[in-house]
Amino acid sequence: MYVRKATGRRTATLPDGSILTQADLPAADTRWVARRKLTVVQAIRYGLIKREDAIDRYQLTVEELDAWTAAVQGPGPEALKVTAIQKYRHTTAD
Repeated sequence: MYVRKATGRRTATLPDGSILTQADLPAADTRWVARRKLTVVQAIRYGLIKREDAIDRYQLTVEELDAWTAAVQGPGPEALKVTAIQKYRHTTAD
């Protein structure tokens, strides 16, 4: 049996003490739900995957990933839900 050598980190410890691994990352052709978006943002934030690699792997736009990151850092993971986008969206005054 051969073991493929992974590049980069294999695990990341989150602030709550849980461990995030490469196996926890969503599949490349995933259906995006808030939990999977949060996993990708946390993986980038804690060095499990590079930002550019995530964009390529998941075919995301820079703006989309930036929106996910801003949602997690601002209102929190609840803002990643599609039904909550209007609630947490910041509008500029005219």
